[in-house]
Amino acid sequence: MCDRLGEHAGPERGDLTGPNPVDRGKMGSKIHLITERTGLPLSVGISGANLHDSQALEPLVRGIPPVRSHRGPRRRRPAKLHGDKGYDYDHLRRWLRQRGIRHRIARKGIESSKRLGRHRWTIERTMAWLAGCRRLHRR
Repeated sequence: MCDRLGEHAGPERGDLTGPNPVDRGKMGSKIHLITERTGLPLSVGISGANLHDSQALEPLVRGIPPVRSHRGPRRRRPAKLHGDKGYDYDHLRRWLRQRGIRHRIARKGIESSKRLGRHRWTIERTMAWLAGCRRLHRR
């Protein structure tokens, strides 16, 4: 019987735990997605779970196909890009600015992610729709 506070009789400490959840070598995959305002996917990428989000932004933006607009020529780049704190890096902000894309990226330690919630739900809804296809689970 344990007589110290906070301990209980049971298996040895750590026997029922899995691998470290913050370990960078984790298995699996991530889906990276850029959609238009209504949720239509423009660019989709799949990467390993150990790849940081910021490394997937440039290939996704380059992969956006020309989109037909009501008037004028096809658009080759988005006018504005919303992103969460995973994309808060100066080199990404500079890269987007050089391409003429206005960005709204939450800043780490300064802003709350709640302001991006009104735009993020379209991504979450599209991700749920893609997950319903079930083929993306087994790549």
